[in-house]
Amino acid sequence: MNQSTMRRFIGGFVTLVIVALSCTTGGRADSGPSAPGLGVAPPSTFVRYAGPIIAIEHVRVIDGTGAAPLQDRTVVIERGTIARMGAASSVGGPAGAPRIDGRGETLTPGFIGTHDHLYYVSGGPMFIMREMPFSFPRLYLAAGVTTIRTTGSVEPETDMRVKDAVDRGLLAGPHIQITTPYLTGYEPQFIQMATLRSPSDARATVNFWADHGATSVKMYMHEPVDIARAIIAAAHARGMKVLAHLCSIGFSQAAEMGVDSIEHGLEVDSEFMPGFHEGVCPADHAALMRSIASLRIAGPRAQATIRTMIAHHVALSSTLGVFEGSVPPPMRVERRMFALEDPVTVSEVMHVRARILKSPLLPTFRKLFAQELAFDVAFFRAGGLLTQGPDPTGYGATVAGFGDQRDMELLVKGGLTPVQAIQVATLNGARSLGIAQHTGSIQIGKAADLVLVRGNPASNIDAIENVQTVFKDGIGYDSAALLRSIKGDVGRQ
Repeated sequence: MNQSTMRRFIGGFVTLVIVALSCTTGGRADSGPSAPGLGVAPPSTFVRYAGPIIAIEHVRVIDGTGAAPLQDRTVVIERGTIARMGAASSVGGPAGAPRIDGRGETLTPGFIGTHDHLYYVSGGPMFIMREMPFSFPRLYLAAGVTTIRTTGSVEPETDMRVKDAVDRGLLAGPHIQITTPYLTGYEPQFIQMATLRSPSDARATVNFWADHGATSVKMYMHEPVDIARAIIAAAHARGMKVLAHLCSIGFSQAAEMGVDSIEHGLEVDSEFMPGFHEGVCPADHAALMRSIASLRIAGPRAQATIRTMIAHHVALSSTLGVFEGSVPPPMRVERRMFALEDPVTVSEVMHVRARILKSPLLPTFRKLFAQELAFDVAFFRAGGLLTQGPDPTGYGATVAGFGDQRDMELLVKGGLTPVQAIQVATLNGARSLGIAQHTGSIQIGKAADLVLVRGNPASNIDAIENVQTVFKDGIGYDSAALLRSIKGDVGRQ
């Protein structure tokens, strides 16, 4: 593979790495047959528990608020909501209701991905994002992810069809919030992205997608400042959130302009580069990498950015799973994916991984990844609203669902406690998406979006991978059955 092809392979997982290498309502599970044209088994195939009342007894509870785990609890689900919860000695399920023995297991809120996609990138002669309408909804749900936001779309109509099929009970998948296609200036790397040509074009585009059901807007990379301002104003006028992955505008300025969430984190922030000009992405990407690698996270410049984001109530949507691809991740992480992927996808991922491991820039990539992790943790500790999503792009080093789990593991490696990392992936995500009154924590009256895992992730965060049953609106899905159903299809469709 030549260097130009390699550049396209790495594509969108982070511009720094690209250039450096080249230089709420879910249908019931049994609510109907497969939709015409879907050709897949109905969600009822994967249901383990579906009674109107279900009791999970003698289980450890991590409630998503950051509080210490509660031991030996019983949680009663009634008609899709959490009806009762308390000590197992005093709370029991009604006679005749299904009872789940939770001894040795932990119940958490359903995970919430604030930077997830229904497409995947694993390689090819051109950087192309391939829609995964079959495998990814099931993979998210199997991994415990009960709500996602499609933070940037390349096939928005497909995303909307998938959401509709999930909502109607025709496909198994998480609750889905739809984001617009990428709204950006000219993007030389991404042939699947359109170009906004003026503020009036931006306003018309935002209104078009608002009319078609999108609830958030994705601003991307080469965004002229006047167009960015038009996007923000038009989106907020329609009640939409604005998500920003920008190199032409720094984090501090984006926060002051009114964005709701900064995507990814420090590795894409241009404001620390000497000579940075507002509205223009830096051409010298090696210099940009050096500026970030040399930044002191505890120093005044990084801390000022954190304070500005917090003062303007801007969330930080961390995507450590995809950034780890530049290191790259331990083979244990990728083997879980390879067990589900088609052989061509596995070969493509391994090929690029091997090239990165031989790159003379690998030490720089590792430094950048360490900086990103430190920045995310510092933002959380300063009181910022940190959320997560794996962004299954790059060269394919992370996928739907498994990447959300990996994000939590990486946050713990960076210094958060396991309970805090779970909070990031649950209640914090719900707050950022504006749905915390309905989901995101284990609380009486909230939706029964829950994950039952074997083991104790509070003492070993890796146990978060041991998902047994995923409850979405009180319906318990068999994680292993969902994974079996997509074996060999991840990366294809």
